[in-house]
Amino acid sequence: MKIAVITDDGKTISRHFGRARYYQVIEVKNGEVIDSEMRDKVGHSEFAHREHRHSDSVKGSGMDPASHSKHTRMAETISDCSALICGGMGKGAYQSMETVGVKPIVTKIESIDEAIDAYLKGDLKDHIEMLH
Repeated sequence: MKIAVITDDGKTISRHFGRARYYQVIEVKNGEVIDSEMRDKVGHSEFAHREHRHSDSVKGSGMDPASHSKHTRMAETISDCSALICGGMGKGAYQSMETVGVKPIVTKIESIDEAIDAYLKGDLKDHIEMLH
């Protein structure tokens, strides 16, 4: 099983899914971490040449079809992962990850190691109230 974590430094969880530069991908076998690799993530800078506008409707940020397309591109790099741990994201990104089969989890934990440990113990709470 592989778990992706949003990061800018490989140690801490980024607070903003869209602006983070990397995915730290953790591979787990029999409940133990066996590998870890940093992967580049398509982000807001990748789409800088395009008009950037999240749909901030009552439903939440990034719920329009154009945003879904961007979120799907962001997920391509982690298509082999079953979960995505982040410190914050829009409702549209959250929904897009679910659509492509990656379970998003929004956490208050800052350390990647601590979040992975909590995830493996089944103790990582998904703070959906932090979605925007």
